[in-house]
Amino acid sequence: MDQFTLGMILSFLFVWFYLVKTIFGPFGNASKIPPGPTPLPIVGNIFQLGKLPHRSFSNLSKIYGSMMTLKLGMVTTIVVSSAEVAKEMFLQHDLAFSNRMIPDSVTGGKHDKLSVTWIPVSPKWRHLRKIFALNLLSNQKLDETQSQRQAKVQQLLEYVQECAKKGCAVDIGRATFTTTLNLLSNTVFSMELAHYSSNASQEFKRLMWCIMEEIGRPNYADYFPFLRHFDPFGNRRRLTAAYAKLIGFFENIVHERLNARSAKLSTTNDVLDTLLNLHQDNQLTMDEIYHILVDIFDAGTDTTANTLEFAMAQLVKNPETLVKAQTEIEQALGKSSSIIQESDISKLPYLQAIIKETFRLHPPAVFLLPRKAETDITLCGYVVPKNAQIMLNLWSIGRDPKVWQNPEVFSPERFLNCDIDVRGRHFELLPFGAGRRICPGITLSYRMLHLMLAALIRSFDWKLEDGTNPKDLDVTEKFGIALQKAEPLEIVPVPKTSLIA
Repeated sequence: MDQFTLGMILSFLFVWFYLVKTIFGPFGNASKIPPGPTPLPIVGNIFQLGKLPHRSFSNLSKIYGSMMTLKLGMVTTIVVSSAEVAKEMFLQHDLAFSNRMIPDSVTGGKHDKLSVTWIPVSPKWRHLRKIFALNLLSNQKLDETQSQRQAKVQQLLEYVQECAKKGCAVDIGRATFTTTLNLLSNTVFSMELAHYSSNASQEFKRLMWCIMEEIGRPNYADYFPFLRHFDPFGNRRRLTAAYAKLIGFFENIVHERLNARSAKLSTTNDVLDTLLNLHQDNQLTMDEIYHILVDIFDAGTDTTANTLEFAMAQLVKNPETLVKAQTEIEQALGKSSSIIQESDISKLPYLQAIIKETFRLHPPAVFLLPRKAETDITLCGYVVPKNAQIMLNLWSIGRDPKVWQNPEVFSPERFLNCDIDVRGRHFELLPFGAGRRICPGITLSYRMLHLMLAALIRSFDWKLEDGTNPKDLDVTEKFGIALQKAEPLEIVPVPKTSLIA
């Protein structure tokens, strides 16, 4: 029998088995898996993803339940759409669900082998997580660099003040991304990477969005593993180029710092110095340092700026909420001209409630990062089969009417006198994830979000420039691994007081 004939027979048997399985039902443990829509032969439920998969999955979950099985090509996918299932998943089976389902695109540049985000739970992963927790993003380390973040927020206020004098609108997404980028770069490198008057931040933003989009973009190589050999739509090639460009940028900064340290000209004590000290102690390789930097900027720039943009959009859309927040800040901090300190955040419960409500309606990483079942696991009475992909639909969880009253309404008041927080202990609200794989940058992100939002609403009122009714402001999103506002938010600042130094 020649190879062609053998190939034809095997192909026929594969298709026949798939059709029989689809038509006559599942076998063995598959009969216990969660319900879901009937898959088409070969492609499964791929065509039901749509342009906004989180919304598509949410609509399907109303039919099939809070645990739902989809067949995306050859990959069994379990979609979780309730806090109750998420709670059992994280509290009882966290280790079994701790590893990632690796998108083919992420394998470019070996990022999946070096990134704390993607490598499996292992001694190497624990070592990198410990470095994040103790050496890079601990409260003590962040306290040491908070004055640098204060300076960047002051620059944001000065930029907005200039726009107010000219009567021109501020592109909130662009301005907050520039600020976020500089907040991070000052914490990590003791330098700023962009200016409001240049295109540098936009180029960096396009690079970050490219990475987010390529990771989140539906990719047939993920649904049919044999296609990974071909990268048929170029997802891996594009992401490899994006990673290489970002790492090349970091390499220049690292080499300059190494030269300064050799000449004893460096006086900094920032995240980069900590990483280089660990390298000298043989605790990190240079490749690991570069991919740690990718993780920090990848996770900390676009997601933070997007959340700020959604928060500002909701405040403009709900002006009574904006007034309440401004009143709280004035009563708590007075009319002093000094800008808000990170230590002031604890005095502003309504501001914290606004951020929580923004996370509820607009989760930055809508599916977190997909997980993989290491073995057959019984979850809420159903079997999650080995090697299945598990996706938590935070968008659906945040709109569950069984948990949230009037879930489509932006109402920060729901979080007042309420102990729900965002640190992975309350499964109704998981913007940073939970369990072992919770985002290590949660503390820094928390500080940056509240600091920037408080500064923007304390010093300015905001209005739409074209006379649009605020209630009609569009707050829909476009999809990537992080959600981004579909239409840029451009609003005009009106100074409230002479609070800008």
